[in-house]
Amino acid sequence: MKLAEKTVEKHYIYRGKIINVRCDDAELPDGRACKREVVEHMGGASVLCVFEGKVALVRQFRYAYGEELYEIPAGKLNAGEDPMLAAGRELTEETGLIAGKLIPLFVLYPTPGYTNEKIYIYRAEEVTRGEQHLDEGEFLNVEYLPVATVKEMIARGEIRDAKTIVAVQSL
Repeated sequence: MKLAEKTVEKHYIYRGKIINVRCDDAELPDGRACKREVVEHMGGASVLCVFEGKVALVRQFRYAYGEELYEIPAGKLNAGEDPMLAAGRELTEETGLIAGKLIPLFVLYPTPGYTNEKIYIYRAEEVTRGEQHLDEGEFLNVEYLPVATVKEMIARGEIRDAKTIVAVQSL
């Protein structure tokens, strides 16, 4: 059975700095017309970094949820940017750590029902200390926690960020 849907026409409702929102006219596999709401996102890159036996996490306020979340270092991709380079950049910007080597772990589709966002997840190796340099308007705390503690926090629901949960499961 054919499952692919066909885009008939894209209708942009909003174009922003981080996302664009569309409400497209589309065609179902059986030929019937339908509407599809899509949030376009450039994607992101993230890094699981175990440094001196502890997981590097950032804790920051996330406006959409109205709460502070624990996450592995991450950030959005710039247009045409190599996700691996972005991951290394974000690790250094947010934590001051420098990865000598980045190993691809996963490509995560966080919410495939309405967005095309992909999050690339890497593991940092050969890590050294550098200097943290946050983006303007970025506020976060870096915390280094033992792997067992991070896994317990996930089990207790204290860490709810999907990319972080997925990444930590590889340890």
